[in-house]
Amino acid sequence: MNAAGGAVRGFAAFPPQSAGARFATTWWGRAWVQAVEDTSLDHGLLRKGRAYAKTGQVGPITVSPGRIAAVTENEYDTVVRVEQLGDAEWRRFLDQVAAKAGHIAALLDRDMPHDLVEAAEDAAVPLLPAVGDLEPECSCPDWGHPCKHAAALCYQASWLLDRDPFVLLLLRGRGEEELVEALQERDVPAGVPAGVPAGVPAARAFERGVPPLPSPPPFDVTFAPPELEGDRPGEARGGDGRRGEARGVDLAALRVLAASAASRARELLARGRLPELTEYQDRVRLAAEHGLDLGLDAAVAAWRHGGPGGLEALESAWTPPRKELARAWALLEAGWEGEEPPAVESWRNRWTAGGVQLRYGRDGRWYPFSLRDGEWWPSGPAERDPSSLLARQPHPA
Repeated sequence: MNAAGGAVRGFAAFPPQSAGARFATTWWGRAWVQAVEDTSLDHGLLRKGRAYAKTGQVGPITVSPGRIAAVTENEYDTVVRVEQLGDAEWRRFLDQVAAKAGHIAALLDRDMPHDLVEAAEDAAVPLLPAVGDLEPECSCPDWGHPCKHAAALCYQASWLLDRDPFVLLLLRGRGEEELVEALQERDVPAGVPAGVPAGVPAARAFERGVPPLPSPPPFDVTFAPPELEGDRPGEARGGDGRRGEARGVDLAALRVLAASAASRARELLARGRLPELTEYQDRVRLAAEHGLDLGLDAAVAAWRHGGPGGLEALESAWTPPRKELARAWALLEAGWEGEEPPAVESWRNRWTAGGVQLRYGRDGRWYPFSLRDGEWWPSGPAERDPSSLLARQPHPA
């Protein structure tokens, strides 16, 4: 296996965080936390690990191929090991990255596209850890798997992963510099047979200059633009000197659609795919992104906070699986270490505590709502941990 040329990254110790601080805001960071929690044999130790992570009981963190380490509370040496990928797996992964320009751009922008991870999994390259993939070690006398120190290190690691997915790739065996160099060396697109020229260096191509344009077609092609108000004979333009509206064309709407198309194209390039939207969802999206007054104020607020998931949380109620709700209750209790959590009334996917309501979405996140003129109104972005949302709100004694 390649050891990434001995690549090592060091990170300063995290200072103490507030009780409502959350772990993992990105989907790949949440997958890491999920692997930690699914591997655990003792949820009590996990709870202590979360508390240790938030109260700064972990020293500076060192990340190297297959290993993340720190000195934790009481000078214990704590390590979590992750299996490295082999050379063949890395070649298949680089094939998937190079297949789309958007993948490279997303990684350099510190984003990990869903479809890249899925494509890698289809190529038998596991990037995200699953149950049993994390091997904790600690010099403390605790026999937990993981112990509270290793759990704290794993929870803090989720903050590192949120900021930079290359931390995950380094754990799997390759550093950012090595990966970028390997991608730059891939001049031959996938599917081009060996021995077939793949092109010339850019400098040589520019030296050739621009060839002359081909001769125009032998037939005449004319284009009749739409007739504009103010452009007809004898009719003046407006006072601002601009032409009038094209007959049957709403130029303001056209500008919004053009801006929307450009925005969607950028998102498609960066992420590789776009969510399918209904006509109503797309109308709400346009209103939210371009400030249109379509009488959809609550829906627009929901979209701005959570996109399609936020809109669904606003408009529909459903009954989540019991296992997911039980997990959420455990997170809520863990968020109030040594304290009594606020009283919560639950109904289906909605938890109400005084003037705050949390709605559980089908995407596994909780969406906050607050009362406004007797109606529940979207009040912020969604989070995976309901305790961090409730901790920010005042509650009756």
